[in-house]
Amino acid sequence: MTNTQEPAVLPDQPTRLETDGPNAVGRMLGLLGDEWTLLIVQQSLRGIRRYGQLMDALPISNSTLTSRLAMLTREGMLERHVYQDKPVRAEYRPTPRTRSLWPVLLAIWEWERHWVPDHAERLPSMHHDTCDADFAPVLGCRSCGRPVAAREIEAEWGPSGSWPRSVPEAATRRRSDAEAVGGQSGLFPDTMTIFGNRWSSALLGAAFRGLSRFHEFESALGAPPTLVAERLKAFVAIGVLEPVESLGRADWVQYRLTEKGRAFFPVVATSLHWAEQWFHAPEGPALLQTHRTCGQDYVPFFACDRCGEPLAAADISIVPAGSAATRPDEESR
Repeated sequence: MTNTQEPAVLPDQPTRLETDGPNAVGRMLGLLGDEWTLLIVQQSLRGIRRYGQLMDALPISNSTLTSRLAMLTREGMLERHVYQDKPVRAEYRPTPRTRSLWPVLLAIWEWERHWVPDHAERLPSMHHDTCDADFAPVLGCRSCGRPVAAREIEAEWGPSGSWPRSVPEAATRRRSDAEAVGGQSGLFPDTMTIFGNRWSSALLGAAFRGLSRFHEFESALGAPPTLVAERLKAFVAIGVLEPVESLGRADWVQYRLTEKGRAFFPVVATSLHWAEQWFHAPEGPALLQTHRTCGQDYVPFFACDRCGEPLAAADISIVPAGSAATRPDEESR
C-alpha cells in the first residue's frame, strides 16, 4: 500500500505570499540559504530519496535530516511516499518546484569547477547530449539570446521589494569552522560559505547591488554587527570580497566583489528567477531586472558553450570521474 503525505502547499503551483510579509527573495533565502537543504535537494535530484540513503550520502545527524525532510515536505519541495507499512519505509521524491532548481545547481557546479581548484578534480563532467560534447554553461538573456555579465543587468526594487522584506525571517545558528558543512562533506565547499547560510546569501546580494561598507550591510540587512563581521571575514578568506581602504579615510574600509565574487552571478540570477517563479507576493515582484543591452526584462537561461543551443535538464548527462555518462533521474528532467 502506498501512502502520500500531502504538503502544506501545492508543489506544482506558486505559493501565494502574505501582504507586507517576506517577499520572494526572503522566502527563497529562507529555504535555499541553508546548507542541508541544498545538499538534500542535490541528492534527491540524483535519485537518492530514501532516509537511509541520505544518511549514507551526507554527513548529517538523524535529527537534522528528519527536520529538513519535514520542512521540505511542508514547503512542497519533496513528496513523502510510503512504500512499506510495517515497519514504515518512505522515500522523498522531488516535486516540480524542486526539479526546476537544476539551473541553480548547474551554476554552482560551474562556479566551483572554475574557482575552487582543490575541489575541481572531484566534480563530475557535464555532457550535452544534443551536440555530444562536454560543455560549460553560458548565462544568457532569454529575450535577446546574448550572453550576459552581472554589470549588464540593471536591478531595482519591485512593488514587494525592500531590504527588510528580502532578508529571511530566521537566521541560521552560528557554526564554528569545524562544523561548517563544506568542510565535512566537501561537495560544494566555497558555495556553502556563500550560499549555505541565510545571512551570507543576503549579504552577497547586497554586494551585487552596490553596498560596500560595513555600516551599509548592517543597516540594510538588519543583522547583528558580529554576524556581519563574521560573514565579511569569511568572504574575504575565500576571495569573494576584498577589503579596500577608502581614499582619504584610512579608517574606512570598503568590501568590493572580486572577479571570483562577480563570477557567482549566475547562481544569484538563477536563484532569483526560481524565487519569483514559485513565490508570488500580492503587490508584485520583489526585484525588477532589465538587460541593458536589449532593454528587455531579464530572464536568465543557460546555453551550451560548444553548440550554442539552450540547455535543458533532459539533454544533460552527468559524467563522474573515470566513469561513463549517466543520465539524471527521469523525474528530474
